[in-house]
Amino acid sequence: MLASFLEAKPLFYEEIDYERMPRVYQKIKTSLQLPKIIHIVGTNGKGTTGRFLATALYSLGKKVVHYTSPHIVHFSERIWLNGTDISRVLLDSTHLKLLSLLGKKDADALSYFEYTTLLALLVSQDTEYLVLEAGLGGEYDATAVFANVLTLITPIDRDHEAFLGSTIESIAQTKLNAIQTKAIIGKQKHSKVLEIARTLAKEKNLQIFMLETLLREKDEEKIACIAQENHLVPYLLDNLRLAIAALKELDIAYDVANFQKSRLFGRLTEYKKNILLDVGHNTLAAKAIVETLQGKKYILVYNSYSDKNYTEILKLLKPIIESVEVIGIEDKRGESLLVMQETLNILDIKNTLHTKIVEEKNYLVFGSFSVVEAFLKGQDE
Repeated sequence: MLASFLEAKPLFYEEIDYERMPRVYQKIKTSLQLPKIIHIVGTNGKGTTGRFLATALYSLGKKVVHYTSPHIVHFSERIWLNGTDISRVLLDSTHLKLLSLLGKKDADALSYFEYTTLLALLVSQDTEYLVLEAGLGGEYDATAVFANVLTLITPIDRDHEAFLGSTIESIAQTKLNAIQTKAIIGKQKHSKVLEIARTLAKEKNLQIFMLETLLREKDEEKIACIAQENHLVPYLLDNLRLAIAALKELDIAYDVANFQKSRLFGRLTEYKKNILLDVGHNTLAAKAIVETLQGKKYILVYNSYSDKNYTEILKLLKPIIESVEVIGIEDKRGESLLVMQETLNILDIKNTLHTKIVEEKNYLVFGSFSVVEAFLKGQDE
């Protein structure tokens, strides 16, 4: 039911109507009861930060929804309700409620992401918290129309430049403009992000905290324990720190046990002993993975969307690559296998097409959600 409705909507849009979501939301606003919304904005780490936070809130007895995107295999991965992915039955019944609330004209007009954002909001009507992950933007993102209690800013870097701009300044400005009243800025690679945040705080009278000002020595001790017990790789620790900073700002006490099984699938996940999966798809993700996996060589199962800077990504990954196996992905934005192999040849990286896994070799599946999805589907065949 929901699946067939969403299939009629494209996942990718060359142009976005930024006025549509606010306009539709205003029509139905009085029919909805907002939970306490924690808005997560940034380039990398939104999903894991949100899942760390949502897991802790649920463990502490709160009813909570975590809305994340995109999904890897099943749409239900996008809406995590009280400790588990939402059921198909609840998705379909909520879809029917949303259709009746919106009316056919508005329901059809909304984009895939806009509609599913409202779907997540409707699911969260009886919860205390909604951890809401922005899509590709900030200020004009569909998730930014709702009043929130806190904004979390994960690392900001270049990505989706066709929509957000070609400079760190323009991208950071757009994302940071999503802050409504209060925010915590996570660890940043670019100092310009912090400069813009400080300027916004003064101009708009916002409460903006830097991550390190909220954490104490006892928090770092707990973070080390959580990382050890949950086998967290180093690049996930800053996301965990941001989630814990949010709990502290919300005045919610926590302990190590509240983060059990909080790691989100597809973030350097050990799928098998010799296979790691990661949905990262930009240079920031590539750098973090190299720092984590340095000293070992992997066969990289890879492809990319044609609008991504995959040449630079491959250059960054080259120190840990033994060879590359190019995999086909079911997306019109996917780069052709031929062009990808030509690029690899120019970079002097040994490559072939992906066929099967060799037990004696170590593999890293990386490039996007679509790459991981294609790989997993191939394993099921």
